[in-house]
Amino acid sequence: MAALVPERVIQMGLTAASLGLLGLGLAVMFATRQANARRNMTIEAVSGFIEKDASPSFVCDQDGEVVRANAAARKAYGTRGGETLAGTLRNTFANPGGILFRLQGVAKDAGSAREDIVTRKGHMRLAVHDMGDSRLLWRLEAVPDIGQGRGADGPGLPMIMIGRTGAILYMNEPARTLIGGRVKSLDAVFEKLPVAYGQTNGIATAEGPVDVLATRVDAGAGRTAVYLLPPPEGKADTGAWSSFEDLPVPLVRFSPDGTVRSFNRKGADLIGPDLVEGVHISAIMEGLGRPISDWLGETVSGRAVQQSEFLRLKRTDKEMFVQVALNRMNDLDEVSIVGVLADATELKTLEAQFVQSQKMQAIGQLAGGVAHDFNNLLTAISGHCDLLLLRHDQGDSDYSDLVQINQNANRAAALVGQLLAFSRKQTLRPEELDLRDTMSDLTHLLNRLVGEKVSLSLTHDPVLKPIRADKRQLEQVLMNLVVNARDAMREGGVIEIETECITLTEPLERDRVSVPVGDYVCLRVKDAGVGIPADKLQKVFEPFYTTKRTGEGTGLGLSTAYGIVKQTGGFIFVDSKLDEGTCFSIMFPVLEQTAEKPKKVAKPLVASEPKHGDGVILLVEDEAPVRAFASRALRLRGYTVLEADSAEAALKTLEDASLNVDLFVTDVVMPGKDGPSWVKEALVERPEVRVVFVSGYAEDRLSDQQDSIPNSVFLPKPFSLNDLAETVHKQLH
Repeated sequence: MAALVPERVIQMGLTAASLGLLGLGLAVMFATRQANARRNMTIEAVSGFIEKDASPSFVCDQDGEVVRANAAARKAYGTRGGETLAGTLRNTFANPGGILFRLQGVAKDAGSAREDIVTRKGHMRLAVHDMGDSRLLWRLEAVPDIGQGRGADGPGLPMIMIGRTGAILYMNEPARTLIGGRVKSLDAVFEKLPVAYGQTNGIATAEGPVDVLATRVDAGAGRTAVYLLPPPEGKADTGAWSSFEDLPVPLVRFSPDGTVRSFNRKGADLIGPDLVEGVHISAIMEGLGRPISDWLGETVSGRAVQQSEFLRLKRTDKEMFVQVALNRMNDLDEVSIVGVLADATELKTLEAQFVQSQKMQAIGQLAGGVAHDFNNLLTAISGHCDLLLLRHDQGDSDYSDLVQINQNANRAAALVGQLLAFSRKQTLRPEELDLRDTMSDLTHLLNRLVGEKVSLSLTHDPVLKPIRADKRQLEQVLMNLVVNARDAMREGGVIEIETECITLTEPLERDRVSVPVGDYVCLRVKDAGVGIPADKLQKVFEPFYTTKRTGEGTGLGLSTAYGIVKQTGGFIFVDSKLDEGTCFSIMFPVLEQTAEKPKKVAKPLVASEPKHGDGVILLVEDEAPVRAFASRALRLRGYTVLEADSAEAALKTLEDASLNVDLFVTDVVMPGKDGPSWVKEALVERPEVRVVFVSGYAEDRLSDQQDSIPNSVFLPKPFSLNDLAETVHKQLH
């Protein structure tokens, strides 16, 4: 009997488990039924609400299948449950699937969305609301034609919309009535309404002359809206300016000499309070590049080649650009010029950004090429100077001259590095930094820079986290910002330097830049100086742009800081107000601690002489002066050096199987095969050989290829004799 006890226990356990699973299943089924019941109740409630709506309405699931349709939808489209909304609207919109997908995506994020769409039957407004539970409520309604004039009492203005080729895309009812029916092209309009269109900018009808006003409404699609403006009753000329008041486009009427005669509400809203009757156009706009009177004269005489121009408004509150199209108009017994305006600020801003990016790219490419050539020259100069210094001691008369040559070569190398900084192509040596330690080491130098009238104030976050950056380059950024702050306070003051840890829980959108979510260390440099005008704020980081007087600034300081910060992976912003001061804010990503930090080894105060060694080195360098210096320097250290002026010559030398080579020292960029390419070929037969790459370009140009080459290091040009000898010694030992 005792042996049967475990079996009974097992049976009882299985029974209990089965009952538990059954109960769980019943609970899930009950919950599912309740959820479905609630969903059906919601749909029924919404369906009852929209059933009497005069506009077609649909309840659809997230796949577009129609769950419910109201009476108006069933009458207009014959829609039944189970059909797709895209299929229902296929005869209403040209591309219903794309429109529905776009609006559904916006509704999922914002809760609702709507869009006005031009169709063959007129303007339609499609709206969608997210009901939750993967259900969407769609509503379709007709909207008044463009040109009806909001608030106008009379009938709408005749309006047609044409495409690039002259094909008519849309006509409202007043236009069809005026022309006598629907036509397919703009030429057909003027065939039905014959006139001297090119001379009077009008067309003749049975009821009298009609003025024509054209305005570009969608530059991307090439659509143009043409308004046909009939004269007031009882007048035989086109003096219908009152019809312009309610047009949905900004309009200004000028006299032939450019004096403003009248304007509509949209024109006043766009130009601002400076637009008043009697003011000259040149007082409110600028930037044509030639006298505006010439442009007006060409329009009046019909000689204007290009009627549309981009101009800048003389507004003091903000920078705005407008696209102005001029049209001649006969107003009773005198000639007027009608200007059709469109806000082109966003277009000009995008154009300026594109031009700026092209300019920066061109300067970056130029800087990279110039730096490569300069670094080769500086390597040869400083290298041969090092060789001469080996043969002279401090008692020689030539020693001081050689030291001057060496120091100026180093200054030139620093200038090349600054040239590369704003193009983000300099070689960085990033390390883990605590900004408190960095500022502590730099404070003495900064105090000397600011002088006696200006003082520094440092404030640190007590729990500042580490960042990863090049300490030398970061110090360069801080010095540039502090010097600019000092120059902005000629009467003296306090420069405030603050550090703070901040956490972004959502992306920071600012100055057309999106800062991702995460932890950052923010460094701010504030001054109470003269400030920077608002129209110059976006230009301060451009290379060679400076607000200082001639001889006081090169325009490279802030562009250098910008390049260093961006290459480090950070962000830099500027805030400024005239006569109040300026604040530069730099955001560095916090360094994620993934491993235990290695202990720092104290460096000796005096650089030790590289040890002599032995070994065979294959030196590949296409620049003869650099190759001559490097080979002599290595031979002085006891190495056997084989020289080659190209990759092809190096591979030819290695064809001798009996030749033993311990190290490749090669330039990266050379005519023919580059350094990494020939090294990969050579390592197939000699996999044990180590490699030293040298280049005047930045290391990031090599990094992707260097990862696939084992036992390789990078030595940037210009390098000294000791730099080369030390690097070679480390690679061989």
